[in-house]
Amino acid sequence: MEAKKPVASICHGQQILAAAGVLKGKKCTAYPAAKLDVVLASATWLEPDPIDRCFTDGNLVTGAAWPGHPEFIFQLMALLGIKVTF
Repeated sequence: MEAKKPVASICHGQQILAAAGVLKGKKCTAYPAAKLDVVLASATWLEPDPIDRCFTDGNLVTGAAWPGHPEFIFQLMALLGIKVTF
């Protein structure tokens, strides 16, 4: 996180980020069962309602579950500066 490189996490991956101490001060979402881990890591919990909701905070992209994959990929690609046209 300090290097400002893109970080993307969906479902329960935020629990790993919380354990690594990289969520402090970030706004993010995760699968609802991981909410306590996110909050205890000093991050701001963003409710994934509906469950396909994803969020970007700086260099961090988070999502709650597989229904959010399209939005998750869209936000990650935007963070990476990738544009796809057809």
